[in-house]
Amino acid sequence: MASLALPQLATQLFTPNRRTVIFALKGVISMALALFVSMYLQLDRPYWAVVSAVFLQIRPESGLVIEKALCQISGSVVGGGAGILILALFMPYPLLALACLTLWIGLNSAASSMVHNANFIYAFAMSGMTAGLVVIMVVADPNANDGRAVFDIAQSRISEISVGALCAMLVSRLLWPVTVKESLRNHARNVINKTLEYLSLELDPKSTHEQRHQHADEILETLIVLNDDSSAVAYEGPEGPGRSRAAHLLVNKVMSLLAVTQIMGRFPRNHPELVSPAFGVLLKDMRMLFIAIAEAPSYEESYNQAQELRRALLEHKAAYVNESAIVIRLTQTAVELVADLVMVLRAYNALENRDQTLLKASKLKTHRDPLIGVVNGFRTAVVFAIGAGVWMSTGSPAAIMLMIMPVVFSIVFARFSLAVLINMLRRLLLSVVVAIPVALVYGLGLLAKSSGDFEILVLVLAGPFFIGLLALAERPTLPYGLGICIPFTLIVQPGNHMAFNADTATSNALGLFVGISILYWVFKLITPLDGQFMQRRLLKATARDLTSIDYQNRPENWLNGRMGERLLRLANYDQGSGNPSRHMTDLGFTGLNIGHMSIRLRRRIENHRSAEVDAKLAEWQQVLADTYLVSSQGKKNPRFREVSAELLAAIHSAREPDAQTSTVEGMFERIALTFERTAKGIAETKSQSV
Repeated sequence: MASLALPQLATQLFTPNRRTVIFALKGVISMALALFVSMYLQLDRPYWAVVSAVFLQIRPESGLVIEKALCQISGSVVGGGAGILILALFMPYPLLALACLTLWIGLNSAASSMVHNANFIYAFAMSGMTAGLVVIMVVADPNANDGRAVFDIAQSRISEISVGALCAMLVSRLLWPVTVKESLRNHARNVINKTLEYLSLELDPKSTHEQRHQHADEILETLIVLNDDSSAVAYEGPEGPGRSRAAHLLVNKVMSLLAVTQIMGRFPRNHPELVSPAFGVLLKDMRMLFIAIAEAPSYEESYNQAQELRRALLEHKAAYVNESAIVIRLTQTAVELVADLVMVLRAYNALENRDQTLLKASKLKTHRDPLIGVVNGFRTAVVFAIGAGVWMSTGSPAAIMLMIMPVVFSIVFARFSLAVLINMLRRLLLSVVVAIPVALVYGLGLLAKSSGDFEILVLVLAGPFFIGLLALAERPTLPYGLGICIPFTLIVQPGNHMAFNADTATSNALGLFVGISILYWVFKLITPLDGQFMQRRLLKATARDLTSIDYQNRPENWLNGRMGERLLRLANYDQGSGNPSRHMTDLGFTGLNIGHMSIRLRRRIENHRSAEVDAKLAEWQQVLADTYLVSSQGKKNPRFREVSAELLAAIHSAREPDAQTSTVEGMFERIALTFERTAKGIAETKSQSV
C-alpha cells in the first residue's frame, strides 16, 4: 500500500488540481497568521500555534474546522488544568509527577477509544499533549519551582494552541469557504445510490456474494462518515441543526433498509421452493423500479417513483389470495422497505430544504468496548514512558520531542486497523526523514542569514509548508503531509527569539525520528486484539441488545444506532482476515434484521397483549438472543421453534386473530429458517477449514 501511495503523492505534488492548490494556500495563510499573532502577542513558543493550525487543515470544511477548533481549545484547557493539578501535588517529586502524567495520558488514550468522531478523539489527544507540555517543561526548568511559574507555562501552552486554532478557523470561514453541507449532500447522494444498487443486487438471482458485500461495506463506511460529519454541520448557520437532524434520520433509515433488504434478498435465494409465481414477479418488478429510482434525474422524480412503488405494493398485497403466511409476511416487509426508502429520500431533500415534519432520529452510537480502551491506553502510556525513561536517563532536551508528538499520533491513529496504521506510520517516518534535512539545511540555513523580518520568515517557511499541505489534502497521502509540516515546524521553531543552534536543532530532529520509530515498533508489538476474538464480543453485544429491545422508547432507532459502527467493525475484521465467506459480517446483518423483526412483532400484537403473552414474549426474546449466538457457532437450537409455537398459541388465545396477527406465523417461520441456514453455513465452513 505504501508503494501505491507514492505515485499518488507525485500526482499531488506535481499536478495538483484547483481544490488542492486552494487547500494548500489556505493552510499556508492560516499558519502564517497563527505565527504572526503569536509573535505579536509575544507568546513563549509561537511554533506550537503553527502546529495547532496544521492539525486543523486535515478536514477543510468550515463546520468541521470550527468543531475541531473548539475540541482543540477545550482539550488544551482540560489538559492544562490536569498539568497544574499534577504539579501542585507532586512538584517536589519529579518521578511521581511523570508517573501521574503517564497515567493521565493513558486515560485520555483509553477514553478516545470510546468515541468515533475524529474531532472528539483529537480533543483527548490535545488534553494529553498539553498536560505533557506543562509538566515536562516545569520539571525540565529548575527556575519554574513556584505556582506562578507553573500557571504561566500552562497559560502559554493553552494560548499558543488556541491562537493556532482560532486563526485556522478564521481563514476557513473567510477565504474560499468549503461547507459541511455540501459534503453531507454528496455523501448522502452517494449512499442512497449505493443503497438502491444494493437493493437491486439483493433481488438479482445472478448477483454474487462478493458484489453484495462490497456494496454493503461501502454503504456502512459512508454512513459512518455522514454520522460523524452531522455534528459539525450544526455550526454552519441557523439551518445547520435542521440539516444535522436530517442526516441522522437518513442514516437511521438506511440502516432500516439494510435490515429489511437482507430479508428480501436471502429468502428467494435460499428457499426458492417457497416463492410463489406472483411473489417472484413482484421481486423482479421491485428490482427494476429500484434501478429506475437511482437513475432518476431529480429528487422529485425519485420521490414520486418511490411513492408509486409503495402504492403498487399495497395493491398487490390486497390482491393476494391463498398465499402462504410467509409470502404474505414478506410482501408486508416489501411495503415497509419502500416506506423507509421514502423517508430516506425526504431526509436527503431536507439537507437542502427545511422539512419540519421529519421525525427526530438517533445518531449512530460508538461501539464502546472497554477492552479496546485498555489496550490503546496501555500502548500510549508505554510510548510516553519509554520517552520519559530516555529523558530521565540522559537529561537531553531533545528527548522532550520524543515524548510529546508520538503521544498525539498514538491517540489519533489508534482507531485505524493494524494494517492501515502500520502503513501510515511508515509513510510518516519516510516523510520525517525528508523533512529533517530540509529543516536543517534549507529552513535554518536560510533564516540564519536573513534579516529576521517576519516577511522573510514567512517566505522561507511557505515553500515546505505548501508542499506538505499539498500532500495533506488527500487521505492516502495525509501521513506524508503531517510528516513534513510538523517536524519542519518543531525543528526550525519559528518565533521572536530564534536560536540558530545546529546541535539543538539536530537533537530535536533526532528526538522526533526516534520517537516516531518507537511508536511504530510499539504498535507492532502491542497489536490490537485478535479479530476473531473481537468479532465474538461484537456478536455477544448484539445478543445483549436483542434482549433489551422491550425497554426502549423508540426501539428501531435505538437498535439502528447501536448496530451501525458494530457492523462496520465486523466487516473490517472480516476483510482483514481475508475470509471470502464473510460469515461474521452476515451474522451482524442477521442480528440487525432479526432485531427489526422482533420490533415489528410487537407492533403487530400490540392489541393482543396479556399477562400470558407478555411472559411468553419475554421468554421468546431471550431464546431469540440465545439462538442467535448458538447459530453463530454452527449449531441449531430446536427450542426456538417450540417457544415460537407457544407464543403464537398465547397470541391466538388472547384475542381473535386479525390482519395484524395473520402474518406472525410467517414471521416466526422466516426467522427459524434464517437461524437454521446460518448454523448450517457456519458448520460447513468449520468442517472445510478443519
